[in-house]
Amino acid sequence: MKYSDRRECIFKRIKNSYDHPTAEMIYEDVRKIIPNISLGTVYRNLNQLVEEGYIKKITNLDENAHYDKKDMHAHMRCLNCGIILDLEKTMIPNIAEYVEEKSGNRILSQELLLTGICKECRKKENI
Repeated sequence: MKYSDRRECIFKRIKNSYDHPTAEMIYEDVRKIIPNISLGTVYRNLNQLVEEGYIKKITNLDENAHYDKKDMHAHMRCLNCGIILDLEKTMIPNIAEYVEEKSGNRILSQELLLTGICKECRKKENI
């Protein structure tokens, strides 16, 4: 992939975050660094980063597309406040290895989304 300061800035925003940003969130943050960037440029670069395998696009969290790092981890979405949390690999058994062992298939990636109530909402509402 050809180097671009815009693409690099967008990639760093995703790589250094845990908030699973939407294109609009990325646009607002990158615009602080590159004021003349357009939302269309952000979308084009996000699509290219996804196609090249540098980041992943997550579409099953809510009605918006979110972008995330490429490393294997699971997500938890709070049904109360809507926050999307990363769950570290150590918290989730290695489902891919288990499925490979039992089925003989080769798993190249996995997407795991757990839904529930986050600990902050549980504290607030005594759930």
